[in-house]
Amino acid sequence: MKLFQKRLLWIFLAAALAAGLYAGLRFSRLVDVPFVFERGDQPDLQTPPGFAIEIFADGLDGPRFMAFGPDGNLYVAERWGGRVTVLRDLDGDGIADERSVFADSLPGVHSIVFHQGAFYAGIPSGVVRLQDGDGDLQPETRQVVVDGVPTSGTHNTRTVIFLPDGRMALSVGSSCNVCEEDDLRRAAVLVYDGPQGGGERFFASGLRNAVGLALHPESGALWATNNGRDLMGDDLPPDTVEVVVEGGEYGWPSCHSGRILDPNMGFAGACDGVQVPAAELQAHVAPLGLAFYDREAFPEAYRGDLFIAFHGSWNRSEPVGYKIVRLPLEGSRVTGPVEDFVWGWLEASGTVTGRPVGVTVGPDGALYVSDDLNGRIFRIGFEGG
Repeated sequence: MKLFQKRLLWIFLAAALAAGLYAGLRFSRLVDVPFVFERGDQPDLQTPPGFAIEIFADGLDGPRFMAFGPDGNLYVAERWGGRVTVLRDLDGDGIADERSVFADSLPGVHSIVFHQGAFYAGIPSGVVRLQDGDGDLQPETRQVVVDGVPTSGTHNTRTVIFLPDGRMALSVGSSCNVCEEDDLRRAAVLVYDGPQGGGERFFASGLRNAVGLALHPESGALWATNNGRDLMGDDLPPDTVEVVVEGGEYGWPSCHSGRILDPNMGFAGACDGVQVPAAELQAHVAPLGLAFYDREAFPEAYRGDLFIAFHGSWNRSEPVGYKIVRLPLEGSRVTGPVEDFVWGWLEASGTVTGRPVGVTVGPDGALYVSDDLNGRIFRIGFEGG
């Protein structure tokens, strides 16, 4: 395990991917990381009483975001595999029985969403439309509907979502930790006229890396996780959960969390008019996927709450994250701090045995979570008690 020590995990993911330096657990020796990453058997994961967690699928190649199709199957974006895989639970026992490649040749694919008869895959340069009209789990048509999105730099995941009015939104992270961007489409959420793209414009700006996007089930508002900048210490600035309003300015690179001036890029008045986050999180937990719980299988206290995947820190003297948390809500109002929901990927020794990424609610009411360190999908269901 010493080979895994003092290795960088994701500091320059986009550059590493482009150069072919990242594969499995090959990391560049660029900064000291005070803990160990370890692939292996299922860790001793913990949940609140009454919940049970099991492996739904294993052996995937960098699973990121997921979506259930109208056929009830789970479609998974495998980032390192460059494909979308479909997982089928034929006997309903909570474990995938069959898998097949739905679409390949999608380098760096990170997100997948179903909308009006087709799937839309977010890749570094834009969005690809995949339509399976006959339901044979093979798309008959494949169309690039958004192209030319900048791909250079450190944040090249692209999350696609459809707004209630039918417009398509796409998150585009910054090219750097903190800088003035040459391409102003970075550190933003872009919006397009509809499923065919076109009419590209800003929806919101100043979001350093809004990886996760989700619509509130009642208000229809767009919510996002946002990863704060690095190299300001262990506890600054906070990572955040944001309600993303059209035309909103979120401050990066000069203002963080609506109240903290950047030590390098800040200036008097930089936080004026900046949107305040819905919730502040521990710095460097790296919040990625998020999902509102809109089913009835969980106890009533959990319904309507927001579940968030913390991918975990690489740049902190004491590691944090590596878990699923629950943000309690009443409607759209946050009623308290995040609470641990699934934990155990970060051991007391400092060993990290998993990195949760995507979170989605299944038609069975269970919560499904991807782990891109071990290539797994977990299913968390409520069994009572």
